[in-house]
Amino acid sequence: MTEADEHAVPDYPTLLRLDGRGFVVIGAGQGIGRQTAHALASVGARVFCVDLEPERAARVAREVGGLPWSGDARERPAVERMIAEATQALGRIHGIVDIVGMARFADFLDIRDEDWDWAFDMVLRHAYLAAQVGGRAMTASGGGVLVFVASVSGLSAAPRHAAYGAAKAALVALVKSLAVELGPRGVRANAVAPGVIWTPRVSASLGEEGRKRNSANTPLGRVGRPADIAGTILFLVSDLSSYLTGQTLVVDGGVGLRAKSHESSVLGLASSQFAGSPPRHTPPEQSPRVQATRHSNRRRDPAVRSGRA
Repeated sequence: MTEADEHAVPDYPTLLRLDGRGFVVIGAGQGIGRQTAHALASVGARVFCVDLEPERAARVAREVGGLPWSGDARERPAVERMIAEATQALGRIHGIVDIVGMARFADFLDIRDEDWDWAFDMVLRHAYLAAQVGGRAMTASGGGVLVFVASVSGLSAAPRHAAYGAAKAALVALVKSLAVELGPRGVRANAVAPGVIWTPRVSASLGEEGRKRNSANTPLGRVGRPADIAGTILFLVSDLSSYLTGQTLVVDGGVGLRAKSHESSVLGLASSQFAGSPPRHTPPEQSPRVQATRHSNRRRDPAVRSGRA
């Protein structure tokens, strides 16, 4: 005879609620970031909306009844100010969602040192800073949750994705380390790995033909929407996922289940000269100069604004 199940049944809807909790959303200005701000606010969270572009931060903050903040999330002094001001404004930070990301694609033999540095600067540095500075604040105040936006490019390979994929793979590894180190101190860390998500920048890059091609390549028959990722992030920051940490959830509509599907989808991005990529097969010395690097002109770099994964 089996023992009776005496576990209490929780009120599952309340586990999704974030009433009164404060969250910092980095890269909140548009796309996935904007949808995430709306998702968190819809279940009661107070949202500190961060974007490099002040107007975007202010607009989204108005939409969700949140607080705007503008600064470069790749600069330690800026991140320290951000966390200090968010703590003061929110009373306590219960979670940080980092959506910042951008890609440049090039044949591996054509990648320049500045392009490699740019990829890791744009994908990884802000995550490291947010996790470290924000992690200190959360461990000091009782714990919290960290969520990052990785990419399927960090989990599988495709031509012209060497730098971007390596940086995203490093982000996935960072999430695992954060889970192990910060878990005992009350902080969970997870990531979402989107496939091709139809953000404003992707739409402008690929156009209607790209949308049709990616829809046909997806088992669910459509492209991913920013809200698809925001919904997953909402789950990860809520108590519904309270026993989940160190994981990267793939949200790609099932594309990766088909042989070569990921490669064919991401090639659409890689071949579009997305985000200032050097032309295919162009020798490095003939490639156009980068618009911004790790060491110069960060304040003017538009890439950090989008929140695209």
